[in-house]
Amino acid sequence: VVNNRIRRGLGTAIAALKLSAPDRSARLAAAKELQNSADEDTLAAITTALAKESDAEIKELLSQTQASIQLASTDRATRIAAIRTLAESSNPSTKTLLLAVLEQKGGSYVEPDAEVRGEAEKSLRAVESKLATGDMIGRIFSGASLGSILLLAALGLAITYGLMGVINLAHGELIMVGAYATYVVQNLFRRYAPGAFDAYLICAVPMAFAAAGLVGMALERCVIRFLYGRPLETLLATWGISLILMQAVRTIFGAQNVQVENPSWMSGGFVAMTGIVLPWSRIVIIAFAALVLLLIWLLLTRTRLGLFVRAVTQNRAMASCTGVPTRRVDTLAFGLGARVARLAGCALSQIGNVGPDLGQSYIVDSFMVVVLGGVGQLAGTVYAALGLGIVNKLLEAWSGAVLAKIAVLVFIIFFIQKRPQGLFALKGRAMET
Repeated sequence: VVNNRIRRGLGTAIAALKLSAPDRSARLAAAKELQNSADEDTLAAITTALAKESDAEIKELLSQTQASIQLASTDRATRIAAIRTLAESSNPSTKTLLLAVLEQKGGSYVEPDAEVRGEAEKSLRAVESKLATGDMIGRIFSGASLGSILLLAALGLAITYGLMGVINLAHGELIMVGAYATYVVQNLFRRYAPGAFDAYLICAVPMAFAAAGLVGMALERCVIRFLYGRPLETLLATWGISLILMQAVRTIFGAQNVQVENPSWMSGGFVAMTGIVLPWSRIVIIAFAALVLLLIWLLLTRTRLGLFVRAVTQNRAMASCTGVPTRRVDTLAFGLGARVARLAGCALSQIGNVGPDLGQSYIVDSFMVVVLGGVGQLAGTVYAALGLGIVNKLLEAWSGAVLAKIAVLVFIIFFIQKRPQGLFALKGRAMET
């Protein structure tokens, strides 16, 4: 016990000495260590370091540590000043300190002074408000992150399902193959160009995009083309293709998950406020989803292929009568959908496990997004993906992940019953073929 006390005391003393180190990371580590172990013996060192410190994050930590020590002061004004300092904090540990001031033992308050307790109650409300705001920011960001992932997963399906009405159950496996393609490129860089490893993801995106187009077009020409107008056969055929792709991946890479490492520029996170860190990997994926969405929008609205795709989506028979090569458009659109699925796989490889069953986790959610947003409607897909992501994360705070998922599914069922066309219906004289 004595040795442990000596060890803790030495650790605290060493941390106090490191507060004057020229290296910022060393000072930050020392400030974090003192936050949990500082006492009156280190108060003078903390006060001196606080006066000299210019870094905002370190100053905030030192100020909170100083205030936590001063809560035990015999001077009433010092305790009030310390409580007011803690009111500026958004650190969860601050709430514990303020609750300790308001604690009752044996029928009497630990803090005998009523004015000090009143200040503590006011500061506690301020801290709780900041913590609630931080929690809401974190959940909205998590929801936007989940929504961007659903958007990437559903965009390709929105193109193929909206254009051809094909229920492609192999879409999830195309996402999975994109993730494995990223894994292969990573290994190639690690083996042949370790010095440029951070660039592997940038190279994996165009490689996966190009290869996926060929796979998608081959799939449409060899299988899907012969099953148009036969939804049950198409469903079974694409399900069989998904099983073939999963088994092929298991044969080549094994049944266990493989490790895909983030580049250094995607590691770490952005500190939005104390206790709220937004991972760079998620931020990059949100930006990537926005970029992919912009490029698809430009393709569909500013190119000849996009004009043909929109024409076939609205009225296939009339488009064919006006000279639109519907068969060729189907092939190119299916290839585009496969390419977008591979891009989703590249993104998903950076935030989750990569395994043969990866696609099964997103195929149902992808169809939910497409159906809720409106078949063939890009804007509807965006709103549905982000809406489902954010609502799901907000509900998790009160009901847990499982009940939140059930609630979202029930909502979609009732919504589709009342509005089968989804959030956005096709404009114009659309017809079923």
